[in-house]
Amino acid sequence: MTSVCVFGAGAIGGLLAARLAASGTEVAVVARGPHAEAMRARGLVLRDERGESVTRPRVIDDPRAAGPQDYLVLTLKAHSLPGALPQLAPLIGSATTIVAAVNGVPWWYTHRLGRPFEGRRVEAVDPDGAVSAALPPAQTMGCIVYPAADVPEPGVVRHTYGDRFTLGEPDGGRSARGALLSELLIKAGLKAPLRPRIRDELWVKLWGNMAFNPLSALTTATLDRLIADPDTRAVCRALMLEGQAVAEKLGVRFAIDVDRRIAGGAEVGAHKTSMLQDLERGRPLEIEALLGAVVEMAGWVNVPMPIGQAVLALVRQRAREAGIP
Repeated sequence: MTSVCVFGAGAIGGLLAARLAASGTEVAVVARGPHAEAMRARGLVLRDERGESVTRPRVIDDPRAAGPQDYLVLTLKAHSLPGALPQLAPLIGSATTIVAAVNGVPWWYTHRLGRPFEGRRVEAVDPDGAVSAALPPAQTMGCIVYPAADVPEPGVVRHTYGDRFTLGEPDGGRSARGALLSELLIKAGLKAPLRPRIRDELWVKLWGNMAFNPLSALTTATLDRLIADPDTRAVCRALMLEGQAVAEKLGVRFAIDVDRRIAGGAEVGAHKTSMLQDLERGRPLEIEALLGAVVEMAGWVNVPMPIGQAVLALVRQRAREAGIP
């Protein structure tokens, strides 16, 4: 039987683990503390529009007990990856597929991208090369996460909307490993298309995140207020257009225009972005993966990002003033 390990069994990881386990896939989750204790005692509780269900994935706190997996699904935030590498090592063998369900620009971004960017390290997310050394890009698949979920109490995941996890190989090919993973996720009741241009879809999500997240952290505005106000909407739009220029120089094709992407953000309503939530809780912010990496890549392609640089400097200072490393 195909083995799947979810590392980062919070909201999205818990949702994946619960759905996969319910469909009969062999699932392990790496977790510690009250969340792990609750899952061991009562199972993993999933609450969604269908009601409440309980599954019992294998809960492990020492990855050495699980050994190399067929699929290792990473649902951590990008800044947590370097510190997690020693724990991830026992789960990765030569045949393991690493599924990068991580927001922002990933460490594998330039793998099989072609000249002149092939193999270039994105310093913002992999400053010393440790991440790409431990998580080989050749063994990695991209995964764009769309669902929204949270953990209202230990051992419980509440799924509020969305069921799509778009998959894609860095080289755009249709691989056996991708097809099998897609089948497993579809069997679990999720949408899991395998796309040939995964970076295009990555950028559509990043496009909003690179603007909405840092600006919400700076203003404390929910997404609806950030977009409804003409002045902050204009800043969002200008920053997103800078990002679009960078992406297109890197070969990305946008299927929608900037105003439609902003409208999609507005439809979410009175939502606190993940960066604003992390700021309020004193947790590290996803600054580098969402915006720092874009500003860095702008330098690769000689695209000016004056608004991006200004917002990046301000949100970094905002984190420092809050005592967040």
